[in-house]
Amino acid sequence: MKGSQSKANISSRLQIIKQKSGKIYNQIAEETGLTNVYVAQLLKRQAQLKSETVPKLRAALSDLPEELLHEMMQPPLRSYDPNLIQEPIVYRLNEAVMHFGESIKEIINEEFGDWM
Repeated sequence: MKGSQSKANISSRLQIIKQKSGKIYNQIAEETGLTNVYVAQLLKRQAQLKSETVPKLRAALSDLPEELLHEMMQPPLRSYDPNLIQEPIVYRLNEAVMHFGESIKEIINEEFGDWM
């Protein structure tokens, strides 16, 4: 896949393939042995597809072309649209992390040691 293809373009193509399959994330997750969130991350190009997962994903989404599978195996293009925070669910999740984050961090440090 050429470098000129943007993350948004690739993600859009992957979403179209998912929609054409008629499957939801839970179905694809069940068929691949992955979690539904990980499947969503893969199809949004926020996670890297591992070579051992390719046959399972290809079976679950039979219209997935080789070029996109190859692209998905590259390091992820982690980023987000700054307007995403305006989405009510994302806003509330962010709010929850900010509210509980300090306490969760302290518990993690207590249980597993300081990460920094």
